[in-house]
Amino acid sequence: MQSTPNAGRQESGANGASQPELTPERLLQLGMGFWASKTLLSAVELGVFTRLASGPHNAAELTEALGLHPRSVLDFLDALVALNLLERENGTYRNTPDSDLFLDMAKPSYVGGLLEMANARLYPFWGSLTEALRTGQPQNEAKQGGNLFDSIYHDEHTLRSFLRAMSGVSLGAAKAIAQKFPWQNYGTFIDIGTAQGALPVQVALAHPHLRGGGFDLPVVGPVFDEYVTSHGLQERLLFHPGDFFKDSCPSADVLVMGHILHDWDLEQKLVLLAKCYSALPPGGCLIVYDAVIDDDRRRNAFGLLMSLNMLIETSGGFDYTGAQCCTWMKEVGFTQIRVEPLAGPDSMVIGIR
Repeated sequence: MQSTPNAGRQESGANGASQPELTPERLLQLGMGFWASKTLLSAVELGVFTRLASGPHNAAELTEALGLHPRSVLDFLDALVALNLLERENGTYRNTPDSDLFLDMAKPSYVGGLLEMANARLYPFWGSLTEALRTGQPQNEAKQGGNLFDSIYHDEHTLRSFLRAMSGVSLGAAKAIAQKFPWQNYGTFIDIGTAQGALPVQVALAHPHLRGGGFDLPVVGPVFDEYVTSHGLQERLLFHPGDFFKDSCPSADVLVMGHILHDWDLEQKLVLLAKCYSALPPGGCLIVYDAVIDDDRRRNAFGLLMSLNMLIETSGGFDYTGAQCCTWMKEVGFTQIRVEPLAGPDSMVIGIR
């Protein structure tokens, strides 16, 4: 492509200083970002990273092993290289360190469950974001009269995939909570809406004196028990079946509610916080964690986008700032409320009864 007389031209700012010429590159990258996203999601679906965890493979070997068509296999694999998801040397491909750790489904550190759900459910639903912004209505199974949780819990395979996804999105925060919270001051804890039990497992592994468990719908129980037993913690972590809108929360020194509060509207949020308050002993503690939005609503893009995901997925759910959560917790009776950052976009809001 020929250069033009203005290529690389610098413009003078108001103070006379030279300013780089504006280009549309950032906007185009952002607008076409779904190309890269879907390439990663398809790679997870196809098992690329799990296959390469056993060792390097060339394109022909991957074509046969993954059932790919030869037409675009090199473009696909080399796009993963360009996206820093694979490495290539002498015609063979291998995982990058982070894709090997987090995207090999045979490893306990696998977070691909969330990406599997994004591929199977969220990717097509987000195509209707404009409609959601105009109507305020969810764009998932609810459009055909269904329900998000009914669609997830209706069969064992879908349920297990969803629970793995919740472990994937919670694992980093769970490890951070295990390290940052003063667990030495407490003896028991319960994770409200526990899914597989990623948080109880991480906390129990880090603090052998603790006993606790998880609270969730009865159908989750067998999955929780399997996950806990796989970590050898079945004597210290027990499952508590129930529905947190219909039943009382189990009591413990510390209650944890992670990636739960944002699913619900304000009235329901307050109900859940009040139920946790009632279940705690005097001096007990509630930890709420989510992708808490910064109070200025400028920096935590993931939290803001997650709130749009709640628009897509729920009838009233939304993500929130730390200041908002502190206000709600104070309203139901908590004191000494504070916000602490965790891993990535997540923060925890801590309140004392």
